[in-house]
Amino acid sequence: MTPTATYPSALVRDHSRECRPVARTGRENGALAGLLGLTALLYLWGLGASGYANDFYAAAVQAGTKSWTAFFFGSLDSANAITVDKPPAALWPMELSGRLFGFSSWSMLVPEALMGVAAVWVLYATVRRWFGPTAGLLAGALLAITPVAVLMFRFNNPDALMTLLIVVAAYCVTRALENASTKWLLPAGAALGFSFLAKGLQPFTVVPALAAAYLVAAPAPMRRRLLQLVAAGVAIVVAAGWWVLAVDLTPAADRPYIGGSGNNTALGLAFGYNGLSRIAGGSGVGGFSGSSGVDRLFNSIVGGQISWLLPAALLACGAIGIAAGRAGRTDRTRAALILWGGWLLVTGTVLSFATGIIHAYYTIELAPAIAALVAIGAVVMWRRRAEPAVRVVLGAGILVTGLWSMTLLQRGSDWSPGIAVLVAIAGVLGAVAVLVPAGRALGVAGIAAGLVAAGGGSLAYAVDTAATAHAGSTPAAGPPVASSGFGGRPQAVTRGGMPGQLPSQMPGGMPGGTPPAGFRPPSGSRPSGSMPAGGPGGGGRQATVSSALVRLLSNAGTTWSAATIGARSAAPLELQSGTAVIAVGGFSGSDESPTLAHFQALVKAGKVRYFISSATGGPGGAGGSSSGAISAWVQGRFTARTVGGTTVYDLTKAK
Repeated sequence: MTPTATYPSALVRDHSRECRPVARTGRENGALAGLLGLTALLYLWGLGASGYANDFYAAAVQAGTKSWTAFFFGSLDSANAITVDKPPAALWPMELSGRLFGFSSWSMLVPEALMGVAAVWVLYATVRRWFGPTAGLLAGALLAITPVAVLMFRFNNPDALMTLLIVVAAYCVTRALENASTKWLLPAGAALGFSFLAKGLQPFTVVPALAAAYLVAAPAPMRRRLLQLVAAGVAIVVAAGWWVLAVDLTPAADRPYIGGSGNNTALGLAFGYNGLSRIAGGSGVGGFSGSSGVDRLFNSIVGGQISWLLPAALLACGAIGIAAGRAGRTDRTRAALILWGGWLLVTGTVLSFATGIIHAYYTIELAPAIAALVAIGAVVMWRRRAEPAVRVVLGAGILVTGLWSMTLLQRGSDWSPGIAVLVAIAGVLGAVAVLVPAGRALGVAGIAAGLVAAGGGSLAYAVDTAATAHAGSTPAAGPPVASSGFGGRPQAVTRGGMPGQLPSQMPGGMPGGTPPAGFRPPSGSRPSGSMPAGGPGGGGRQATVSSALVRLLSNAGTTWSAATIGARSAAPLELQSGTAVIAVGGFSGSDESPTLAHFQALVKAGKVRYFISSATGGPGGAGGSSSGAISAWVQGRFTARTVGGTTVYDLTKAK
């Protein structure tokens, strides 16, 4: 980032695309340092309380610190039986940190937190270039306190790297728009392509908005703009495709099985399980984020994660569009609306109407766009506050935000009710102060009240999120809430299970399924995503393995100390024994890896010593045909014993 930036000298009024350089002042530098410092404090404080967070990814990080092959492919185990169900780029920063500082909770999670601080900084720099320091600082602050952002930047899911990369792409497109610069457009494509290696197709929902902004507003002839976008598209393909090509050109016998792919290919993983099936892979009823539809982002599962400023952002889209008016094609106010507004609308629509597996924390992808739109809209309208219509819009935004924040806070009926009253009062007072064309003092009071209305509830949720340990595969920000309020559709949910399912109905090893013996959350934590009956639930808790079982696996002396059905059962065994464990069937137990014949060959060669039963009573839970066949073969052929409350089959001792 450069120490200078540009924004229109008479923003919105003349819609000029001529900009003057604006150097950062000492006051702005101090404010930026404060913003980044407080963000770092929020994201780093007490970070180790979550332990290994999502032990599925933690096991893969541990594996990557032991094996470069596991590092490259994203293997769940250091002996490279099967990969996690995502491309591996999000694991790489955590694995490199583990190699430098030793594998631990802190070495794994600190890179995630630092990526969050970097995302706040890049968003500030992006918005500042065209709309000034106030807008940039406000955008950064609003992103920093978005509850789902606080959650994901303190967790080891792939979303932290994805979010940073798409914000970097937006910065690069913003720079490219200033003078039709190919040298900035190509890095934007590269950042988007690399984000594919973090989270599959999900980050590509921002591509239409970035491309449209450039196509409409870049100061160059149409032919050049089209050719530049083609070049950026090539950069996306190269940045994403090199790993896919490397994996699919490697003989299957020389690499781990690609978990979640269905066909043992990287393309199958990207475009199937982690791609189109997420959009159209289910009924749309229930699920991890409630029923699909226009109200999903406001319901009781998702609302408190992301929607605090969503009404204000939508209002800002209209205000920014009206402000741009009939300005020329290259007007930057309109370009910003296309970029950030398009990002919000396209991504929001996909997340709202997708019928496959959509977790509430996926909405972190909306956070930068919401923060940018609210900040830009606030600055644009404030500079035109002398106009009565603008004051009405500004006041309406403050009032709606305060009342909606109160609604979200009241869903957690037993949690800090005074904050709900405070943000509602602030919303009313801020709206009145803005509507009345009085002196400077009242205007300042209106700004203060507006900031409380806009950020008070979100900040309270953010602090609660940072103060709570989170573990499992479906974490949620903020306190437990009841399934009620606008958009909330009642769901039959049990703790630790998917909506509408009992733990006994879950596939073996899946989130919410019965975990291995000794399963419990970190000390002082509450189950991630757990809610009272009738509210959203889900997510396993972090497991501990009995010391007797740990000793048994540690002394196995084989390539894989053990095998078990499903990655959710294998991960805690790996983490606490430090050995490689075969996750039969991958994440859910449904992958056809290893086949029965392959597993029999491994046992015959002495490469796997034990088979660990799930706690559901048999040698494994439900899963694919391979998992069932292996379970039946083990149960029928080998001797079982109980170790630390868990059934263990010794694969060297036939019946």
